[in-house]
Amino acid sequence: MEHFIGSPAASFTDLLLDAVCVVDARGRFVFVSAACEQIFGYTQTEMIGMTMIELVAPHDRVRTLSAATSVMGGTPFPHFENQYVRKDGSLVDILWSARWSEQDQVRVAIARDITVMKRTEAMQAALYAISEAAHAADDLDTLFARSHAIIGKLLPIASFSVALHGDHGCTLHCDFQAADSAPHDPLLHAELVSLLCEHVTRQKAPLLLQHPAPAGLAPALRAAVDGMPGSALAVPLCDQERTIGVLVLRSSLIGARYTHRDRDLVAFVSTQLAASIGRKQLHAQMRFMAMHDELTRLPNRRLFHDRLATSLARAQRQQSRLALLFIDLNRFKQVNDQHGHACGDRLLQETARRIKACLREADTLARIGGDEFVVLLESILLPHDAALVADKIHLALAAPVELGNGLRIPITVSVGLALYPEHGADTKALLAHADQAMYAAKAALAIS
Repeated sequence: MEHFIGSPAASFTDLLLDAVCVVDARGRFVFVSAACEQIFGYTQTEMIGMTMIELVAPHDRVRTLSAATSVMGGTPFPHFENQYVRKDGSLVDILWSARWSEQDQVRVAIARDITVMKRTEAMQAALYAISEAAHAADDLDTLFARSHAIIGKLLPIASFSVALHGDHGCTLHCDFQAADSAPHDPLLHAELVSLLCEHVTRQKAPLLLQHPAPAGLAPALRAAVDGMPGSALAVPLCDQERTIGVLVLRSSLIGARYTHRDRDLVAFVSTQLAASIGRKQLHAQMRFMAMHDELTRLPNRRLFHDRLATSLARAQRQQSRLALLFIDLNRFKQVNDQHGHACGDRLLQETARRIKACLREADTLARIGGDEFVVLLESILLPHDAALVADKIHLALAAPVELGNGLRIPITVSVGLALYPEHGADTKALLAHADQAMYAAKAALAIS
């Protein structure tokens, strides 16, 4: 073996684009060709004496040692793939062909860098997988969880976070977080994700960060990066030139760091993810609009009837009670006529807010007409309980509503009560009784 290393034949290996590596029985490099520096980032001098397994990516070490044992046992490995960690911390995909020399007691292997090919294949697979996940997932959380798994096949991920803009596009909310390992400092991690999201939203460009922090960052973000182990990637999620959120990845505390190539890869894949999120949001918005009142965001007549039918069936099975409160604003038409529809809309919104504040989480408040609201109270024990809720609503609406420009309008409502099973055994009968009781309350006040 020593004769070969010093021979002219060994220098010919430096002409090869693939790398030639010779590893002894202890697993140490005893010879590497010049191409190794291009592939692994280490010079030939640096690699000689290094232990092969220390350069292998942690997730591939067990499999690589098993393959090395088989080669040393006399089984050639013509096509073995694994990942190495380059000197700069990035990952490189290697295709190996290796065999054992019994005479020299070394493994002789040829290494080919297939990173570009693997990335291209993985990227195409990821785009297809995210598209499939978007169609299969019922909600955004499921889509994010599947996207985490898909992108995790491209890059080492310690944590995966998605922050989306709110309805008005100004506030970022962290909608999804997943971690393959617990953050070293959860508070620092949460602060870093928040700062990254703010920066990327403002700059509308991907950001790769690792210690030491680059110049030009805001002081708070710089401080967070300086205390950050590993590296981080933050990429804007853009759908049709509209930034809908930010994707943040953190690398593991040890091992490979993200590179500019990783940044470009995630930015490319994020376009498919953003499009999928946009479609999911649009579908969710359409479903919401079909079942809710646009002005007050309350359930509309259709959704209310669905909930009432479900609640009534449950009450019949469990032999429990439920109640309906039919609520109508008094003299609402006068507000519209005297102050305009904009004031009328604000009055309806404030009325809805105050009524909702009187109810339990399990109760339903719906707007079923212009100035008509209905409340569904489930699992009440006594009829008196429903009457107490009606009194609470009257009290909540007692204060005038501030409509701007010094305009204060008092609110009064007429409330009709229907109880199951006392006032009907089906939805039609209950609604009719509550409606009649509401008109009776209005007539008692001599209000039209």
